[in-house]
Amino acid sequence: MPCKSCGSVNRKKFSAEMGIRFPGLKNVDEPVVWVFPELVVCLDCGNAEFVVPEEELRFLAKDDAAAAG
Repeated sequence: MPCKSCGSVNRKKFSAEMGIRFPGLKNVDEPVVWVFPELVVCLDCGNAEFVVPEEELRFLAKDDAAAAG
């Protein structure tokens, strides 16, 4: 599948680990949500794509709803 940004087919899959934080100073003491997605990187333009795994996505959505209400 070509890159959505530049159309190149020069893309590669990587394993990744990243910590997602909720924005704002009020959340500075909240724990990081760790996700370990498969990352697809375009080796021509640097565009990267990943999907947040379902369990972590539910946690992010739950905390986001609590912060809004």
